[in-house]
Amino acid sequence: MSIPVIAPLPGKVVDLSEVPDQVFADQIIGSGVALDPDRTRGTLTVTAPIAGKILKLHPHAFVIVGKGVGVLVHLGIDTVKLGGEGFELLATEGDTVEAGAPIVTFDPTKTAGTGYSVICPVVVMDSAKNSVHADTIGTTVESGAPLFDSP
Repeated sequence: MSIPVIAPLPGKVVDLSEVPDQVFADQIIGSGVALDPDRTRGTLTVTAPIAGKILKLHPHAFVIVGKGVGVLVHLGIDTVKLGGEGFELLATEGDTVEAGAPIVTFDPTKTAGTGYSVICPVVVMDSAKNSVHADTIGTTVESGAPLFDSP
Protein backbone atom coordinates (compact mmCIF):
# COMPACT_ATOMS: atom_id res chain seq x y z
CA MET A 1 0.00 0.00 0.00
CA SER A 2 1.55 3.30 -1.03
CA ILE A 3 1.29 6.38 1.14
CA PRO A 4 1.64 10.03 0.16
CA VAL A 5 4.94 11.69 1.03
CA ILE A 6 4.82 15.47 1.47
CA ALA A 7 7.61 18.00 1.06
CA PRO A 8 9.39 18.51 4.38
CA LEU A 9 10.65 21.95 3.29
CA PRO A 10 10.18 24.43 0.45
CA GLY A 11 12.42 24.18 -2.58
CA LYS A 12 13.02 22.91 -6.08
CA VAL A 13 12.48 19.18 -6.59
CA VAL A 14 15.43 17.48 -8.28
CA ASP A 15 16.21 13.93 -9.32
CA LEU A 16 18.38 11.91 -6.92
CA SER A 17 20.95 11.53 -9.72
CA GLU A 18 21.76 15.23 -9.15
CA VAL A 19 22.73 14.70 -5.49
CA PRO A 20 26.51 15.12 -5.03
CA ASP A 21 26.76 11.89 -3.02
CA GLN A 22 26.88 8.51 -4.76
CA VAL A 23 24.98 6.76 -1.95
CA PHE A 24 21.94 8.90 -2.77
CA ALA A 25 22.58 9.38 -6.50
CA ASP A 26 22.85 5.61 -7.02
CA GLN A 27 19.77 5.02 -4.79
CA ILE A 28 21.68 2.63 -2.51
CA ILE A 29 19.51 3.64 0.47
CA GLY A 30 16.33 3.76 -1.62
CA SER A 31 14.43 5.67 -4.25
CA GLY A 32 13.06 9.17 -3.86
CA VAL A 33 13.81 12.76 -4.81
CA ALA A 34 15.85 15.63 -3.43
CA LEU A 35 14.95 19.20 -2.59
CA ASP A 36 17.18 22.18 -3.27
CA PRO A 37 15.93 24.33 -0.39
CA ASP A 38 14.64 27.87 -0.80
CA ARG A 39 17.52 30.01 0.48
CA THR A 40 15.57 33.27 0.46
CA ARG A 41 13.60 32.49 3.62
CA GLY A 42 16.37 32.23 6.22
CA THR A 43 15.88 29.51 8.80
CA LEU A 44 13.52 26.77 7.60
CA THR A 45 11.39 24.48 9.74
CA VAL A 46 11.76 20.97 8.35
CA THR A 47 8.65 18.85 8.87
CA ALA A 48 7.66 15.19 8.89
CA PRO A 49 7.04 13.92 5.33
CA ILE A 50 4.71 11.17 6.64
CA ALA A 51 2.86 10.35 9.83
CA GLY A 52 4.60 7.83 12.05
CA LYS A 53 7.27 7.29 14.66
CA ILE A 54 10.64 9.04 14.57
CA LEU A 55 12.93 6.02 14.36
CA LYS A 56 16.20 8.00 14.12
CA LEU A 57 16.80 11.68 14.79
CA HIS A 58 20.04 13.55 14.25
CA PRO A 59 20.41 17.29 13.68
CA HIS A 60 21.24 16.69 9.99
CA ALA A 61 18.89 13.75 9.25
CA PHE A 62 15.89 11.81 10.47
CA VAL A 63 13.87 8.71 9.63
CA ILE A 64 10.14 8.39 10.20
CA VAL A 65 8.43 5.01 9.94
CA GLY A 66 4.70 4.80 9.35
CA LYS A 67 2.42 2.13 7.86
CA GLY A 68 5.38 -0.10 7.00
CA VAL A 69 7.27 2.63 5.15
CA GLY A 70 10.38 4.44 6.36
CA VAL A 71 11.27 7.85 4.93
CA LEU A 72 14.69 9.43 5.39
CA VAL A 73 15.14 13.20 5.19
CA HIS A 74 18.81 14.20 4.96
CA LEU A 75 19.57 17.92 5.35
CA GLY A 76 22.51 18.58 3.11
CA ILE A 77 25.43 16.38 2.14
CA ASP A 78 28.21 15.61 4.63
CA THR A 79 26.51 17.97 7.11
CA VAL A 80 27.06 15.36 9.83
CA LYS A 81 30.55 16.90 9.97
CA LEU A 82 29.00 20.10 11.37
CA GLY A 83 28.30 18.29 14.65
CA GLY A 84 24.81 19.73 14.90
CA GLU A 85 25.92 23.35 14.45
CA GLY A 86 23.26 25.35 12.63
CA PHE A 87 20.48 22.85 13.36
CA GLU A 88 17.89 22.87 16.15
CA LEU A 89 15.91 19.75 17.05
CA LEU A 90 12.19 20.37 17.62
CA ALA A 91 11.20 16.75 18.24
CA THR A 92 12.60 13.74 20.08
CA GLU A 93 13.59 10.32 18.78
CA GLY A 94 10.70 7.95 19.49
CA ASP A 95 8.00 10.63 19.14
CA THR A 96 4.89 9.78 17.15
CA VAL A 97 4.15 12.62 14.74
CA GLU A 98 1.63 13.62 12.11
CA ALA A 99 2.73 14.50 8.59
CA GLY A 100 3.76 18.16 8.61
CA ALA A 101 4.87 18.18 12.27
CA PRO A 102 8.02 20.27 12.90
CA ILE A 103 11.15 18.12 13.37
CA VAL A 104 14.23 20.35 13.00
CA THR A 105 15.28 23.82 11.81
CA PHE A 106 18.23 24.83 9.68
CA ASP A 107 19.32 27.79 7.61
CA PRO A 108 20.39 26.55 4.16
CA THR A 109 22.25 29.78 3.37
CA LYS A 110 24.40 29.53 6.51
CA THR A 111 24.92 25.81 5.94
CA ALA A 112 25.96 26.45 2.33
CA GLY A 113 28.47 28.97 3.70
CA THR A 114 30.30 26.09 5.40
CA GLY A 115 31.08 24.62 1.98
CA TYR A 116 28.68 21.69 2.24
CA SER A 117 25.90 21.06 -0.26
CA VAL A 118 22.45 21.88 1.12
CA ILE A 119 20.55 19.59 -1.25
CA CYS A 120 18.13 17.48 0.82
CA PRO A 121 17.37 13.90 -0.26
CA VAL A 122 13.94 12.52 0.69
CA VAL A 123 14.18 8.76 0.30
CA VAL A 124 11.91 5.77 0.92
CA MET A 125 14.21 3.44 2.83
CA ASP A 126 15.00 0.09 1.23
CA SER A 127 12.82 0.78 -1.81
CA ALA A 128 13.85 -0.56 -5.20
CA LYS A 129 15.89 1.66 -7.50
CA ASN A 130 13.67 3.99 -9.59
CA SER A 131 10.53 2.82 -7.77
CA VAL A 132 9.51 6.36 -6.81
CA HIS A 133 7.84 8.18 -9.68
CA ALA A 134 7.64 11.89 -8.96
CA ASP A 135 5.86 14.21 -11.35
CA THR A 136 7.13 17.03 -9.14
CA ILE A 137 10.75 16.83 -10.40
CA GLY A 138 11.66 20.19 -11.91
CA THR A 139 8.96 22.06 -10.00
CA THR A 140 9.19 24.23 -6.91
CA VAL A 141 7.11 23.10 -3.93
CA GLU A 142 6.08 24.53 -0.60
CA SER A 143 6.49 22.64 2.63
CA GLY A 144 3.56 20.23 3.00
CA ALA A 145 2.87 19.95 -0.74
CA PRO A 146 2.54 16.46 -2.22
CA LEU A 147 5.97 15.21 -3.27
CA PHE A 148 5.38 11.60 -4.37
CA ASP A 149 3.63 8.39 -3.34
CA SER A 150 5.74 5.70 -1.71
CA PRO A 151 6.30 2.59 -3.84
